[in-house]
Amino acid sequence: MTKIVQRKPQPHIEQHLVQSGVSPLMARLLATRGVTEANQLSANLSNLLPPNTLTHNASMAKLLADAIASSKKLLVIGDYDADGATATAVAVKGLRAFGAMVDFLVPNRFEYGYGLTPEIVALAATQNPDVIITVDNGIASVEGVAAANALGIQVLVTDHHLPGQETPQAACIINPNQHGCTFASKNLAGVGVMFYGLLALRAELRERGACVNKAEPNLTELLDLVALGTVADLVKLDDNNRILVEQGLRRIRAGACSQGILALLRVSGRQAAACNAQDLGFYVGPRLNAAGRLDDMTLGIQCLLAETELEASSMAQQLQNLNAQRRNIEADMQDSANISLDDINVANQFAITMYQADWHQGVIGILASRIKERYHRPVIAFADAGGGLLKGSGRSIAGLHLRDALDLLSKHQPDLILKFGGHAMAAGLSIKQVDFERFNQSFELVVKSLITEADLESILEVDGGLNNSDMTFATAQTLENQVWGQGFAPPLFYDEFEVINQRVLGEKHLKLSLKARSNAALTGATAIIDAIYFNHPEFLESLIQAAYQLQTNSYNGSQKVQLNVRYVES
Repeated sequence: MTKIVQRKPQPHIEQHLVQSGVSPLMARLLATRGVTEANQLSANLSNLLPPNTLTHNASMAKLLADAIASSKKLLVIGDYDADGATATAVAVKGLRAFGAMVDFLVPNRFEYGYGLTPEIVALAATQNPDVIITVDNGIASVEGVAAANALGIQVLVTDHHLPGQETPQAACIINPNQHGCTFASKNLAGVGVMFYGLLALRAELRERGACVNKAEPNLTELLDLVALGTVADLVKLDDNNRILVEQGLRRIRAGACSQGILALLRVSGRQAAACNAQDLGFYVGPRLNAAGRLDDMTLGIQCLLAETELEASSMAQQLQNLNAQRRNIEADMQDSANISLDDINVANQFAITMYQADWHQGVIGILASRIKERYHRPVIAFADAGGGLLKGSGRSIAGLHLRDALDLLSKHQPDLILKFGGHAMAAGLSIKQVDFERFNQSFELVVKSLITEADLESILEVDGGLNNSDMTFATAQTLENQVWGQGFAPPLFYDEFEVINQRVLGEKHLKLSLKARSNAALTGATAIIDAIYFNHPEFLESLIQAAYQLQTNSYNGSQKVQLNVRYVES
């Protein structure tokens, strides 16, 4: 059951924004998303939060500057998702630009697991680094940092994940979510934290006069990578993150960006000149993630670091092939999950926990996300990790902080969860295979104690209807060019329509011609508009209430506006 809820209007804020030069439609949309002043829409880099307000960033910069001055060997250790890959690429590119001797290492998730583990430290030690720099991980790596310290390797942690009760004994940690950090935005992605580290390093090197006799590196050249990682990691797009993303998108549209990103856009069938945040999130990010899910994220990082179009294109095609393979694996897992779910009375459960021996470790997170979207319940999917262990990946709903739920469960039953980590909406964990049923029952009880039945009702927030004057290609273009994403939701409008024509495309999508019925929407003889309802092959009734996005549709030189139908109430 889905409940339609209209975002509450903020008339006084809308009026203020309009008086500041914002269009009435955008003022209405922005006012319900926390924008109160027109200057919040400015993407000027001078509006970024100052790097020195990120706790310990100045100390981190001094340590990095000392390491560079002493020609120490630096090794970046990243995570195997898109945020980790972009953060690694930003670290390597940025530090090399400042003259550092730096290389990277990324754990293979199937051999080493997540983060700076003692095992990955042992592997890193074979390269004889003086300093390890973690990106998008490390805040929970107590044992790994201790192992590095024992080997005489200095560890600098850059991360954005929530800390545990114990903090690793690193030489320095920058993380907006670490205890005691007063940085005004807690929503930086891992790549954003590393970028802020480089901003502080530049300031430190300026103070030391290191760039007097040579050109200073232009760190804005890294913003395409920062934008990609920020969007792909689904962090909240607050004012600060929107500046980072918008600036990165501008570089991509101008072609002044990583050859790897351009190549990934090409294999995705997207145009760099018209790239928006959704392109990064739905097309580029998944292809980059495919490397970490099925193989080794080294390929993805090398693609982002590629210096020639030929080199980048070759690796992007490999990533495209891996993504196609991932989709096939996911489809098979989804089919088997659906069979299992048919035997479960989901309506009477607060959580869904699933395991099948042949499921792929790298794809269980996507599977959990798909099941969560369908049933609107917290979902944890497990795969066989060998050695009698299961690895799980969970996705949650708005009412349940998943990491906190796992933490509570681990306190109740300390021997049940071997290790876990994550944040509110996603988490990973390991358990013994023999404990799966116990975990299933225990997790259900913990979730039931934390949320109510009302939390299990799916809520779809909409922005009301659209006026005739706003149902245009130009409006659709304006909406698509605005940075939308996690915590700053793309506009979703809601109106009543008469279905004039409908046909199935490719056996899975519904192509529609709609006529608006409400006074707020299109009226008159030209009120028929094209629409598409993806992944919905069943015909609709003649009158519908539809939630939709306004989109551009450019095909064979023709530019039209169309509706992307997201939900229908008959």
